[in-house]
Amino acid sequence: MRHKDDTSPATPSVQVMERMFLLIDILAAKEDALTLKEISDKAGLHPSTAHRILNDLVIGRFVDRPQSGTYRLGMRLLELGNLVKGRLNIRDAALTPMRELHKLIQQPVNLSVRQGDEIVYIERAFSERSGMQVVRAIGGRAPLHLTSVGKLFLSVDEPQRIRAYAARTGLHGHTKNSITRVEELERELSKVRQYGYANDNEELELGVRCMAAGIYDDQNKLVGGLSISAPSGRMDENWLPKLRDAAQTISETLGHQPHLRNGQH
Repeated sequence: MRHKDDTSPATPSVQVMERMFLLIDILAAKEDALTLKEISDKAGLHPSTAHRILNDLVIGRFVDRPQSGTYRLGMRLLELGNLVKGRLNIRDAALTPMRELHKLIQQPVNLSVRQGDEIVYIERAFSERSGMQVVRAIGGRAPLHLTSVGKLFLSVDEPQRIRAYAARTGLHGHTKNSITRVEELERELSKVRQYGYANDNEELELGVRCMAAGIYDDQNKLVGGLSISAPSGRMDENWLPKLRDAAQTISETLGHQPHLRNGQH
């Protein structure tokens, strides 16, 4: 039995379990099927030992045998992975990073998702003394082209979909700073793609600016946005790295691997 103060690395207490995990990790490291010899060599196991464990994993559908003597990961792992993925909730993943970011910057931090032509605010971390005149309530909605998170979502759309959005909505503005022409929107979205984050420069509400970073799932799909909103005179570009770190932490909780972003900054 392990004690609470035992800091030694945890290893399976049953040797065959340890070897099973090792074989699964070896198969996971290669896309193609591996031969028994390749697997046993990498694992440092006798071929007969590796063969016996692999056969048990095949019975449980954790490993497939596409051809005699070759092995790859099986569909059972995908089924179990989907069960885990189904339990992951963007709001649950975001709560702690949002609160920690709010403590650092002392400004409201918003979590938003896309629904059709709007973003919907689903969570907020803020303090009553923040001095914000405008409070975007949880459940509140705003047009994509007038918000920092909305611009993130538009930036990953195909050009024809962006133009269809513009035609459908008319790109109506809320303030003198609002983007209301499709050419201007396309230039703005090009910047979002280039820099990997988005701004709202008093485009939704006068006196309020926002910056946003994207939240991605395990398929590298943009599923949400984390934004900081602040009075225009208080917005600080130095918050951007902290915002990105928080968004990345949430993404990783959802199974995203940063290297999948194709080197995007």
